[in-house]
Amino acid sequence: MKQAGKIKDYFKNFKFTADFALKCLAYLVLIAYVVLMVGGKNFFSPTSVFWRSLNIFSKAGVFNPAIRIASYIVFLLGASWIVRFVLKKLATPLHRGKAIVDIICSLIKYAAIIVLLFFILKTVGVDTAAILAGIGILGLVVGLGAQPLIADIIAGLFIVFEKVFDVGDIIVVDGFRGTVKEIGIRTTQIEDIGGNIKIINNADLKTVINMTNQLSLAVCDIGIEYGESLERVESILKAHLNEVKEAIPDIKEGPYYRGVSELGDSAVVIRFVAQCDEGARYQVERDMNRQFKLLFDKNNINIPFTQVVIHQPTVFEDATKKQQRDAAQFVSEQKELSKNIGDGDNTDL
Repeated sequence: MKQAGKIKDYFKNFKFTADFALKCLAYLVLIAYVVLMVGGKNFFSPTSVFWRSLNIFSKAGVFNPAIRIASYIVFLLGASWIVRFVLKKLATPLHRGKAIVDIICSLIKYAAIIVLLFFILKTVGVDTAAILAGIGILGLVVGLGAQPLIADIIAGLFIVFEKVFDVGDIIVVDGFRGTVKEIGIRTTQIEDIGGNIKIINNADLKTVINMTNQLSLAVCDIGIEYGESLERVESILKAHLNEVKEAIPDIKEGPYYRGVSELGDSAVVIRFVAQCDEGARYQVERDMNRQFKLLFDKNNINIPFTQVVIHQPTVFEDATKKQQRDAAQFVSEQKELSKNIGDGDNTDL
């Protein structure tokens, strides 16, 4: 029933787009090509120019260059797509290793395009052997000028094979925190909680904090009044701390009471910590705040808040005549006694 509901929702929200039409056309062409390649020898005569042109494995006889080029395009790009599709499906249940599959798929895609170009040039009569020799020299020249690109590729390989991070991991790069969406040959894509995607060259990933390798620490600080008995609070926490854990399923370990973390201006701040997955850390902290607030309210433990205290003004006495004379004499004497103190650079004294 659930599966039927999903299918119903899919067709309800389905929209026919140009991209969908192109995909359908590509699938139909690929299916028709496979059918012709498998059963073509039963439909066409061995002397048929169309069959010899379509069958890229046929070497003898005259062929049509346009049909042969179209056959190369469908065969190489189709084979590349099928291999990449199978690899990605095999990697779907894996947590780690997706990045390796992504890089292999990228290499297969680029290799298929390069091989296709050579076959097309060979079909139209170009001497590919001379081109290969020229590419070797050109590659040396371009390699000297493409050092940043080579550095990105090598850095990407090290990231994958040294398992620095993988697709789906939460990392922090230069203050940007997000989930790794893709590790390519040249760049890595990271998506933050707001859906913003940052694309970074692999060679620039020099300072990376992987937040997913181990459980993360969720911290909750709560203040209680100075007049509250700390020992009473700790006794209540001892009896009810397990209830907080049961109320927050995302907590893997804890929560634990770590004692008094601060003697604030108006509160004694006590700290709780718990371990959880990095992706749930902020939600766990919010849930801990809620559960401890409910627990404190239930047990009449007050959490202090800022208050304005109004005092009555103090009435000061006026100085008498004698006090005024004594004060003037005292100031004059102090000036005379301290006239040589504070001279020079120590003028602030």
